[in-house]
Amino acid sequence: MICWDDSISVKTKGFTDVVDMTARLQEAASRSKILDGLLTVSVVGSTAGITSIEYEPGLVADLKKIFDRIAPENGDYKHNERWGDGNGFSHIRASLLGFSKSVPVKNGKLVLGTWQQIILVDFDNRSRTRDVFVQVLGI
Repeated sequence: MICWDDSISVKTKGFTDVVDMTARLQEAASRSKILDGLLTVSVVGSTAGITSIEYEPGLVADLKKIFDRIAPENGDYKHNERWGDGNGFSHIRASLLGFSKSVPVKNGKLVLGTWQQIILVDFDNRSRTRDVFVQVLGI
């Protein structure tokens, strides 16, 4: 088994900022020189997540809207009482989304559908620079 890893810095705006990571992840897979295997991407931190969607403006807006319904910014969160940072909603949203995804790599390319992209969603209540860890395991 072969293992390759790297990290990518991503500037975000917070407040459910959605960033398409697909091209950067494909570049990482290519740099790994691993033709067949599995790419895993993880965002470091507890107020952001990684998932797969069709990255288009309507769906991005829908995603933001549903998270506003599930965990509203102005909700009553015990986290806010304890820490006073006002980002309880962002922790809840991130925990529901999850912090990592794995994607097969075949012939050096991510195995994704035509309308399928990998996105990072930053839920925090401020802009940030996110560290995204990428690991490719090959056989």
